[in-house]
Amino acid sequence: MMGTLATVLAGKKIRTFQDRFRATVSGDIEAVDNVLKIVRINVHYLLRLPDAQREAATACFNNYVHRCPAAQSVIGCIEVNHELEMETMSE
Repeated sequence: MMGTLATVLAGKKIRTFQDRFRATVSGDIEAVDNVLKIVRINVHYLLRLPDAQREAATACFNNYVHRCPAAQSVIGCIEVNHELEMETMSE
């Protein structure tokens, strides 16, 4: 998912170098019919960027999941939650 979002951001000239873009991922496992199952994946993205790119970054974030092979493979089986936190940095 992170790679797909980075690719979409790059298409808008938004840099995703390691010091500017990271993701924290967690998951929830529950017993379903006595079998442990991943039921939820939570992805928190942090993106540092100039203010002028916020609108474009939001648009990218709102649309990348439809292009993401990993997300599309599990949606419907596993709940996927994702959020984007943006921090302003000078250009």
